Amino acid sequence: MTHPTDGPVAVLGLGTMGAGLASRLLAQGISVRVWNRTPERAEPLVRAGAVGAGRPSEAVEGTSAVICTVSDGDALRTVLRGPDGVLSRGTYPGALICASTVAPEEVVRLAEDVPSVMDVGMLGNRDHARDGELRLFVGGEERVFAAGRPLLEMLGKEVVHLGALGSGMRMKLLLNLLMGIEVQAMAEAAELAAVSGLDKQLVLRTIAGSGFASPVMSFKSRRLATGHFDEPDFRLRLMAKDLMLATEQAAAAGLRLPLTAAAAQTHARATEQGLGDKDCAAVIRAVTSEQGTHA
Repeated sequence: MTHPTDGPVAVLGLGTMGAGLASRLLAQGISVRVWNRTPERAEPLVRAGAVGAGRPSEAVEGTSAVICTVSDGDALRTVLRGPDGVLSRGTYPGALICASTVAPEEVVRLAEDVPSVMDVGMLGNRDHARDGELRLFVGGEERVFAAGRPLLEMLGKEVVHLGALGSGMRMKLLLNLLMGIEVQAMAEAAELAAVSGLDKQLVLRTIAGSGFASPVMSFKSRRLATGHFDEPDFRLRLMAKDLMLATEQAAAAGLRLPLTAAAAQTHARATEQGLGDKDCAAVIRAVTSEQGTHA
């Protein structure tokens, strides 16, 4: 079996996380081929030593592994099965690593066409990706995971094999579910503070320094305090997508998740308001009172 570190690695999708992963691989001395729907995203990586490609099918030529970090299921299907996709010229013989957050069933279907598939839920931000400090939660066959582990260990400080294909996506959806609810809860508390006559900045500092706050809440409290949601760490529309995927997974299992469903609705509303490409902390603008401009 070909090992994912035996040859060049392709990274498809150069958003926040994809660019960080490609940078990390280059720093580790791995030959990297890159593709992005908007080619200018690839330029800094090409200057750093990566080989740019005009099509996904070209990017994966001669590679031993491909990492997909596109935004959603539609983008993943296009990258893999579209006219210029990875599978447009037949099956891919290397390891296909799906690091895009999609429905677990999407990943399971990939195994029909590719002999070696893993799905990886990534926990961390752009700096963690660049510095090899991610925590990676992996689904896939044991033989595939064992072969791919050296590559994954270049990318993450913790690599956990959860089990069957789709497990990585299930873990990622659970983690993003918590993040979405926590950030919205803090946004709601901040807005209640504002309309109640409390100092919103003081309240956010108090929450961030309390035992009630998770690390992500402490981090996002600074976004909420400043109201600066450009240059996002995690786009709001992606959070909306992940919360909806979580509710769909629950519904398919006959499970009600009232908090998740409510958060999904709020994030969908924020996306409809044009906030989708802002940082996910911009959800505060969807809970702001109609009369106020507290955000």
